[in-house]
Amino acid sequence: MHRHELLQIFRNRLQTAMSNAGLNRSQLAERAGLDRSTLSQLLSKDNTRLPRADTLAAISAPLQISVDWLLGLSMEPRGGAAILAESMQVTPRDRSPVDENLAQWHAEASGYKIRYVPSTLPDLVKTDRVLKYEFEAEVIKTADQAIAASQDKLAYSRLPDTDIEVCMPRQQLETFAKGQGMWDQMPVEAIQEQLEYMQVLLEELYPSFRLHLFDEVTHYSAPYTIFGPRRAAVYIGQMYFVFNTTQHVRLLSKHFDDLIRVAVVQANDCPQFVQKLCKSVKA
Repeated sequence: MHRHELLQIFRNRLQTAMSNAGLNRSQLAERAGLDRSTLSQLLSKDNTRLPRADTLAAISAPLQISVDWLLGLSMEPRGGAAILAESMQVTPRDRSPVDENLAQWHAEASGYKIRYVPSTLPDLVKTDRVLKYEFEAEVIKTADQAIAASQDKLAYSRLPDTDIEVCMPRQQLETFAKGQGMWDQMPVEAIQEQLEYMQVLLEELYPSFRLHLFDEVTHYSAPYTIFGPRRAAVYIGQMYFVFNTTQHVRLLSKHFDDLIRVAVVQANDCPQFVQKLCKSVKA
């Protein structure tokens, strides 16, 4: 970048920051400990020199902006401490009939791609029997509430221009089909019913809803959801770690891209994979 371009960026951003902070030249000069003439010279179009490091630091402090942003080296105007304070929040799982946090985040992401790694099976393809089994002993959400939430998600997935992508371990589906782990008390007919229902929905909703399967022997992922470009939530059990900065959302998006890249069953083959699992279920 040429010097005159850098100077122009500096002047523009300094003027923007002063306007946002509601400070004029005299007020900023006083708070920064500078002569007003020094500040006026920095803002002059005839100025050909950038300020010294100590002057930059003095200016940025009262404006609560970063020096890197002031010099055009960053797109984020806030300083590191401010970014860190807002980059993550811990949100308890809502105790209302439908998780209001998730409902709000989904609403805010309307029109954007929703991508997630589920903790069990994807909610919108679960049968009522599976939901009742999962939430029978749940003190936070009843089975009926879980069913209502699942139906809402299914209705959402059928809206025009909806784009939902899910990636989960292949072994998670196989464990379900065998009635093992958390599913060891699930009746066989309910397992078969779930797999048949899942196959139908995967075919019906494709490509607006896509399910990919990766191998958990070689890859691992905690459950999380990416709500478009604005927010990502990692589920850790009864609470979410919520990331609100572009950098964190991009990192989780890259992780999701990597899971899809290494998937052993791609979305277009998932209905056939589920059909085979359904045939393997024995009474």
